[in-house]
Amino acid sequence: MKVGDDTNVPLSAMLVESFTHTQKAQTSPPASGFGSNNNVELQQASLFLAGRLSDHLGIFAQATYSQNGGVLGWDNADLRYARTFTRGNHSGIWGISLNNNPTVSDVFNTAPAWSFPYMAPDLAPGAPAQPIIIGGLAGQVIGVSGYTQLDGKWYFEEGVYRSLSVAFTNHVNAGYDGRVIGAAPYLRVNYTWNLPAGMFSLGGFGLDVRRGLVGADLAGNPIAQAGPSDHFRDIGLDANYQYAKGDHAVTVAGLYVDEQQTLNATYADDGSSSLHNSLRSLNIKGSYWYRNTYGASVAAFADNGSSDLTLYGNQGSPNTQGGIVELDYNPFGEATSWHQPWANLRVGLQYTVYTRFSGLVHNVDGAGRKASGNDTMYLYVWTAI
Repeated sequence: MKVGDDTNVPLSAMLVESFTHTQKAQTSPPASGFGSNNNVELQQASLFLAGRLSDHLGIFAQATYSQNGGVLGWDNADLRYARTFTRGNHSGIWGISLNNNPTVSDVFNTAPAWSFPYMAPDLAPGAPAQPIIIGGLAGQVIGVSGYTQLDGKWYFEEGVYRSLSVAFTNHVNAGYDGRVIGAAPYLRVNYTWNLPAGMFSLGGFGLDVRRGLVGADLAGNPIAQAGPSDHFRDIGLDANYQYAKGDHAVTVAGLYVDEQQTLNATYADDGSSSLHNSLRSLNIKGSYWYRNTYGASVAAFADNGSSDLTLYGNQGSPNTQGGIVELDYNPFGEATSWHQPWANLRVGLQYTVYTRFSGLVHNVDGAGRKASGNDTMYLYVWTAI
C-alpha cells in the first residue's frame, strides 16, 4: 500500500473471458450450464476499490461475478493502516492490516494468495486436496495483523483470524466450509537481498487452524456443526528471484507448504480412515518477459500426502503431479504503449499436464480415465481499466 500524497481512491474493473478444453471429456459437466468439454466462460468480472483513503489509510477491495455459479460475491479485501519511520540508520514502514484471506496482505508474489498461476481454469479437474492456507479460508474469515518492513530487507507480519458468521458468508456468496474454533494465529517472516539488477527473497510462514465440520438446517442451509474440531498446522517456505535489465525480465519462484492434520471431527464422523494425516504442496515456476509484451512461463507442481481411502476415495491418495506451460501477450505492456496506463490487455495460452492424479497414472476415476485425460488447454483474454 503506497504511503504518499495521492488523494485519489480509484475504481477499476477487470474482465476475464476464457476457453477450457481437457484432453478427454469429463464424465459429467463441471458446473451447471456447461458441457463436459470445450467450455467458453465469463470467468471473472471484477470491480475494485483500491487506493488512499487518508494520509495513512488505504484499501484494496474486490467484488467478483463468475458465470460458474452465476453469483456476485466478495473477493480479496485488505484495509490497511501504514506509517513510515526512521530510527538512527534504520527506516521502514509499519502498519496494521484488516483482511479476509491469510497471505492476501503479503507483499511477495510467492505467497499462496498471489502465487502462479495468476489465472487458471475453474472448469477443469484440479488438485483433489491442498493445505488449508492455499485458499481454504479465503473470504470466510476476518483477520487483523501487524506488519513491519525494515530497511527494505526484513519483513515481519503476525496476526490472527476468526470465522465470519454463516449468515454473512452466505450474504456475500463466500461459501462456508466450517467454523474456525477460537483464533487462528498467522506468522510471516521474509528477507530480501537487493541486487544490482534485481532482488532475491527468502521467507517462511505459518498458520494454525482448528475448524469444525459443516452441518445443515432443515432447509438444507449450511450451519456450524457442534462437536470436535479438526486441527491443521501449516508451515511454508518461499523464495523469489527477479532480474530486470533493459528489455528483459526473468523471475524464478518457489513455494513449499507442509500441513500436519489431526482430524478429530472428520474421523469421529467416519469421514477419514486415519486420525492423523499430512499434506504437502510444492510449486516452482520460471518466467521470462521481453519488453513486458511477450512472456513465457514454465512451472512444476506436486501435491502429496497421507493415503486415506475414506477421505479421498478411489485409491485413497491425494498425490497429484504435473507441469504448466504458459505463453502470454500484452499488446500495451510498454510504458510508451497506446493509452497507457488505461489500456490493459493480456492474451494467455496455458497448458497443464498431469503425470499423476489422485495417486494414479491410469484409471484415476475408476472408469478407465488416465491422468493425462485431465490435461487442460486454457485460453484466456484478460482486460482491465
